[in-house]
Amino acid sequence: MKFLDQVKIYVKAGDGGNGSPSFRREKFIEYGGPDGGDGGNGGSVILKAERNLNTLIDYRYQQHHKAKRGDNGSGQNRTGKSGDNLILKVPLGTQVFEEDNKTLIYDFIKIGEEFVAAVGGKGGLGNTRFKSSTNRAPRKYTKGIPGEEFTIWLQLKTIADIGIIGLPNAGKSSLLAAITNANPKIANYQFTTLNPNLGVASYDDKEITIADIPGLIEGAHKGTGLGIQFLKHVERCKSLLHMIDITNDNIKKSYNQVKTELKNYSSKLSKKKELIILNKIDLIDKNKVRDIVGSFSKNTKSEVITMSTLEKKSISKIKAKLISYAS
Repeated sequence: MKFLDQVKIYVKAGDGGNGSPSFRREKFIEYGGPDGGDGGNGGSVILKAERNLNTLIDYRYQQHHKAKRGDNGSGQNRTGKSGDNLILKVPLGTQVFEEDNKTLIYDFIKIGEEFVAAVGGKGGLGNTRFKSSTNRAPRKYTKGIPGEEFTIWLQLKTIADIGIIGLPNAGKSSLLAAITNANPKIANYQFTTLNPNLGVASYDDKEITIADIPGLIEGAHKGTGLGIQFLKHVERCKSLLHMIDITNDNIKKSYNQVKTELKNYSSKLSKKKELIILNKIDLIDKNKVRDIVGSFSKNTKSEVITMSTLEKKSISKIKAKLISYAS
């Protein structure tokens, strides 16, 4: 499925049905009184957060959404049927903005949450409502009220317990595939991951959601590479897993490069709880691994561990660590 994290849509609630100006017509009754029923209410447009969605792509192809109008009232004091609500499913983490794409209206942070984007119009009143002691045969009735209509923006910010960050080709997608049910595209070249991938890891009867954020490069906070469009997905993660290719010539520089991009985008990102993983230890000598870890650990307060996605022991160790970082 293609990924889309921003889209503009038009929503129109249903109009209320008109009230009826009907009069009772019965044999042998010379003066039949009013019996016009009320109109039904129009349906509302409701956004609802769903667990199994991670893209807004469906709304690229269908951007106009209208709920049903209420039926008109009729004789014998019959009220018109109300229009059905229109439920639009959105991924958890979706934010709703006004037409200016700046003013936040609603933020979905829980599964099953609902937000009424456009309220259906009320049905009009039938002439029965206007009968009085001084007006036995009112012809007055009211029309239904139009439903609300708006143009709104939907923006998706991924919500996950753990966000995997790092430079391109650090092994983020391989790790996600190894510890979760996700099936990301994996290859040995930069920018294999073009969209955030989500997976669920299970360990010791506990589950955590993990997001693989596309590789960050220098200038990402300004839009370079895959850029700023994916940095926003890091904001929602409780903790970060910073993956570094231990075979890089200068892993300290690699680490600082990503941290700088996070800080330049938002100072809060650089302060998130972080687990650093030096990956691909199967490619270099064990003694060299020990030396690299010892030297690197002196320059950071974050926990540093090593792994290879090819080793099952490493995968179990990482799962246990991530559970603790997500709590």
